[in-house]
Formats: sequence, structure tokens, C-alpha cells
Amino acid sequence: MRTVYLGTSDFAAAVLRRLAGSEHRPALVVTRPDRPSGRGRRLRSPAVADAARELGIELEQPESVNADDPVARIAAARPEAVCLCAFGALIHEPLLSAHEIFNVHPSLLPRWRGAAPVERAIQAGDTHTGVSIMQLVANLDAGPVYLSGREPIGPDDHYGSLAPRLATLGGDLLVRALDEHPEPLPQPAEGVTYAEKIDRSERRLDPERPADELARTVRALTPHVGAYVQLGTEERLGVRRARAAPGAGPAPGELDDHDAGLLFGTVDGALELLEVQPPGGRAMDAGAYLRGRVRSDRQDSPDG
Repeated sequence: MRTVYLGTSDFAAAVLRRLAGSEHRPALVVTRPDRPSGRGRRLRSPAVADAARELGIELEQPESVNADDPVARIAAARPEAVCLCAFGALIHEPLLSAHEIFNVHPSLLPRWRGAAPVERAIQAGDTHTGVSIMQLVANLDAGPVYLSGREPIGPDDHYGSLAPRLATLGGDLLVRALDEHPEPLPQPAEGVTYAEKIDRSERRLDPERPADELARTVRALTPHVGAYVQLGTEERLGVRRARAAPGAGPAPGELDDHDAGLLFGTVDGALELLEVQPPGGRAMDAGAYLRGRVRSDRQDSPDG
């Protein structure tokens, strides 16, 4: 089947590579423009742009995919289907109705419609999630579903371990949907939840929330967003791995070392910080962080 592919993220790039290796290799890839990124604010290409260049597929990066020129360019590619995955912008008319659009969405719809379904599934403590291949419609992630597949969420899974498995599943399901073209079925009216975009404020681990909830937040935001605890008024300590610790801990918001461990006080006990990242430093286990802090304290002391 002749296709055009729309996507932007690392997740979408993995799905593109799977699609390009099938009989449905895209004739055209459309992604977002290069944007400034990082501390140096250098222009950076989306992951899908990099993948398209590696694969030798024609690439377009319009400011708006809904503008006349990109709509015409997609039509000129004569797709029998348009495939969409993590594009990062809404598709409007006339593009929406001009083509049958297969959307790869990493959740078991209707649960976790929206921008951050993988993160929200982990945060909520879901034991499984999956991927749905959905027909795109005007309402957010509300279209009928061609195919879906389940994926377990392990107790130690974080975004970085779960998302690649979902991308692999999503690529396989997309190719199968294009192969078989099953009749899409309407989503159930019950069980609809929304995965709101991750807000910057959610990165800070709030000591007024339960420790197990904070542990899930760390997993959900690692490694692509990152969570942290606030130390004093300015210093932030990044948290890469954490777990709820049994027994009492320090006061909410306080950090304490205990039996070579690092405990962060919460409203219902302690969050044990297993792997942390000091400002401007590398990620390290809690023991290495504590040893470094002791050395620093000795050097700063009057007798150091």
C-alpha cells in the first residue's frame, strides 16, 4: 500500500523504521521543523527527520501541515493511506477528510487519550497498557480502532524501558493494519480517561504527596523529562530511580542519609532515592552521592 508518514518523536522514528521495512514503505515523510534545543539553543532536527534521511525517504518539514502547500504535497504523493504517530500538532480539514489516516496511539483506547499516555499509565500504577491503531477523527483520539495490542507494565518499568517496547508493538500493529485493513470498531463509551501533557511543575517531587505516588512519577519521567527534589531554595537534586521505603522517614521535604541510603521525607513516610543526579553532574547511585557530599563537606570545613 502506498503511504505517507507523519511523525516527530523518537517513538515515531522507531515506528517509521518498521514501516519502511515493510511493503508499505512511505513515499513521503512529513515532520515538524528543526527547533532550537539544549543549553546552546542549537537547531536540532526531529528524530523522524533524521530517520527519513537515513532511510532515503523524501522529507517535508512545513511550519503547518494543514497549510495549502503541504496538503498539496501529500496529495501529490498519491497515498492510499496516511500513517500518523506522535506528530505533535493537530490535523485539520481538508487534510483530515482527504485521506484515510491510521494513527498509532500508545494506549488501550479509550483509556489515556491525549498527549502523554505512556507517562500517565505508569503514574496511575496501571499493570498493563498497549497500542491502538485508530482511524483519525476530529475529536481527540476518539476514532474507531482497527487493531490493538497489550503490553505489561512491570514494577520496575520506566518510560525509557516501556516506550521502546510499545514502539515495536506499534510498528508491528501498523503494518498488520495496512496488510489486513480490518473494519475499525467504535471505542466504548465507558472507560475514557485523558493523558494530559506533562507540566513542568510535575517534575518537582512534592513531599505532600505519598511516597509510592512519587516513585511512580520518577519512573514515568525517566529519562526523557526528569524528576527532582528541591533542596533549599535553589538547589535541585535530580532523581533517576526511587522507591517507597518502609517505616518512618524524615520530615516531609527533608533529606536524610540512613544506613548508606538516601531518604526523602513525604507526607506518609519516606521515598528512598536510589539513583540521583546532582546539578551539572552525572547520574550516580545514592552511595556515591553521599560519599561525594562527605568529601565536599570536609573540604569546606575550617579544618579541611
